[in-house]
Amino acid sequence: MIKQIQYSELEYCVSIIQKSFSGVAEKFNITRDNCPTHTSFITMRNLQHHWDNGYLMHGYYLNNTIVGYTSLEIKGLSTFELRYLAVLPKYRHKGYGKQILDFCKMKVKELNGNKITLGIIEENIVLKNWYVANGFIHVGTKLFEHLPFTVGFMECTV
Repeated sequence: MIKQIQYSELEYCVSIIQKSFSGVAEKFNITRDNCPTHTSFITMRNLQHHWDNGYLMHGYYLNNTIVGYTSLEIKGLSTFELRYLAVLPKYRHKGYGKQILDFCKMKVKELNGNKITLGIIEENIVLKNWYVANGFIHVGTKLFEHLPFTVGFMECTV
C-alpha cells in the first residue's frame, strides 16, 4: 500500500533513502568528500526542509513497514519533479518501484499536472533504461563542476 508519510516517519525514511542509494554511491565511487550532497548522504534536515516546503512524500508500506519512499516536488502549475524514488535492496525486483512510479503518475494527474521530470546519474544505464521502459524520455545532460558524474534529465508526460 502506498500512502502519505507522517512527520514522525521522516527519520525512518532517511534511512530508507540512504540504504537504497548507498549501492549507487559505491558503484560510481561517490563519497562524502567528492559529492557530499549525493542522495546516499541525505540527512533528517534535508527531509524536514522538503516537508516544510510542501513536497508530496509517500511511502510503500508492506505489513505496516515502509520499504519504499518517494516524493514529488511541485515545480509549476503542471510539472512535478520526482525525487528519491527508493526501495530497500532486499525488496527490489518485486515490482514495488514500478508501483511507486505508477502511483506518482496517478497523483500528478489527480493534481492536474501533465509532466514529471527527474535527474539521474547519466552513467547509470540500468536506471536510465528502467525509466525509459516506464514511459520517460531522455531530454538532456549537464556536467556540474561540483559533481563527479554527469546528470541526465528525463521526463514523462502523464
